[in-house]
Amino acid sequence: MLALIAGIILFFAIHLVPQRQTLKNALVERIGMMGYRALHGIVALAAVALIFGGYFEARYDVVLWYPPVWTRHLAATLMLFASILLFAAPFKGKIKEKLTSPLSVAIKIWALAHLMANGTLADVILFGFFLFYAVTYRISLKKRIQAGLVVVPEGRWLNDVYAVVLGLGFYAVMVLWLHEWAFDVAPLG
Repeated sequence: MLALIAGIILFFAIHLVPQRQTLKNALVERIGMMGYRALHGIVALAAVALIFGGYFEARYDVVLWYPPVWTRHLAATLMLFASILLFAAPFKGKIKEKLTSPLSVAIKIWALAHLMANGTLADVILFGFFLFYAVTYRISLKKRIQAGLVVVPEGRWLNDVYAVVLGLGFYAVMVLWLHEWAFDVAPLG
């Protein structure tokens, strides 16, 4: 459990840096943009490794509740939308134009779906954290947009088609194979 919590703290800390423009600017001035990106990437990867390892180490230690079976089906349905929004993030489409950050919305849906379908302490810590992170990121993004630090691009419908096709493909792979292989849980089983 300690590795999971340490990874979460590290992940949150490194992802706060871009949201604090003065801190980011100071780091960029000191180590350069490439150095900043490398540092951010290395620390983020280390945090994800700690989270991943810590979660699998502690995932069945403390069971808080046993979710009803229907929550797994609801979670699987929500994940269809999260998958599409995940792929809408890199494309300048109408989805991105309207949501400004489809990735943060995807993370919120993903976290909420998994909170509903899982009942261990490790699940509550992991998915609760990511729900909290996505909400705080969204609030920060709105403030940065209002301050003129972030510009929302005008989107094209064709890019949304790419996002939907890629999202549906990713969802199918996750449901049919990857989720069970990676996490030892069949999403519809």
